[in-house]
Amino acid sequence: MNDQTPRVAGNELLRAARLKRGWRSGEAAARGVTEVGREALGDPGFEVSPRTWRRWESGKPGWPRQDCATALHTAFGRWPEDLGFETPDGWIRAEREVATSVDRRTFVSVTAAALTAGPTPSRHVDPALVDYFQSQLEGHYRADMLLGPHDLIGVVSAQYELIDRLARAAHGETRSALLRVGAAYAALVGWLYQDAGDLGGATFWRGVAQEIALRTRDPQLIAYSLVNQAQVRTDLGDGYGVIDLCEAALENGGVLAPKVRVMALQQQAHGASLTNDRCSVDRLIDQAEGVLAKVSDDLPWGNACRRTPGYLEVQRATCYGRLGLGSEASALWTQVLDAVPLTARRDRGVYLARHATAAAAAQEPERAVEIAREAAQIAADTGSARMRRELRLLESAMLPWHDAPVGRGLEEALAPVPDRS
Repeated sequence: MNDQTPRVAGNELLRAARLKRGWRSGEAAARGVTEVGREALGDPGFEVSPRTWRRWESGKPGWPRQDCATALHTAFGRWPEDLGFETPDGWIRAEREVATSVDRRTFVSVTAAALTAGPTPSRHVDPALVDYFQSQLEGHYRADMLLGPHDLIGVVSAQYELIDRLARAAHGETRSALLRVGAAYAALVGWLYQDAGDLGGATFWRGVAQEIALRTRDPQLIAYSLVNQAQVRTDLGDGYGVIDLCEAALENGGVLAPKVRVMALQQQAHGASLTNDRCSVDRLIDQAEGVLAKVSDDLPWGNACRRTPGYLEVQRATCYGRLGLGSEASALWTQVLDAVPLTARRDRGVYLARHATAAAAAQEPERAVEIAREAAQIAADTGSARMRRELRLLESAMLPWHDAPVGRGLEEALAPVPDRS
């Protein structure tokens, strides 16, 4: 087999894990998992038969029993859903139970900022504080591009708590302005949770932002909050949900600022890509391009379309990659990455990972590995779950070359990235 010859796949993820472990046959793997399983479970009668292993490596592996799942994790360091098995409803793996309790403590401490109980005594709140928080917000956006989510969640949510307390005490236009900037802070916390891979936390904070937006009765902020909710639905793979939310955001298009229209149109294009509708992807992004030149507002939030070079080509390339248009997506990523500044390191890492996947889809595995090296280092430095997810997609796209030298090169390139499984 040469580097350009794809394999016909059954459960290639499990097969690749077996070969990496050094078990050259299914029978050897069955014996090896039996041995480690007996030790891990403390059950001398535990056994995985060669027949069971053959079924697991087939195109319809089913789902292993709980004891087999534990044995597989002990042998490979991955749980069944990361080894090509389809996760059944209700499955919660042991390490996720532990992680959930740890994450819950962090989540509770951070979300307390949004749930402060009781009235706040009236006091004078200087209107100049609004400008202060707005200027801080721009700094947080810049820091996010450099640091990733984990170092900022606590900082931004603490500032939201202060804004919330001040808004409860303020009156008139000062109160309204604090609510508007508070919605932007809540939306940013939601984005940070989304980038960290916690869609539950993201949904909570996106909901906080939407509630405040509705209280302000600001049509721009309400539409912005709907687009933020659509971003979460995109990560959940719910194309029709994305489309519904974006259509709701655009319902009063005549009063929307050009920036908000651009955001809603491009996000709706992502929804169209999830429903495999290329015509709508191109139509929506072309519409957004026609509006982009008109963006001139001074709103402190939602400025990625002005801050990001090639913003709409980034969206088109992402949608093309999702649609499986490898060559077209790869060409666009080459164009986009030439213009990405060094200060946008986190974004650059995401783009590189998507570019590598597009190169693999275009049957260019060597190029995919070369691109992946830089992406892996950025992923390791920033801790972005979004980037790790993109690299897992790359691993799946590269499975046809797993046994070839280029496949082993990918393993080496991705070695700096923790927790890819």
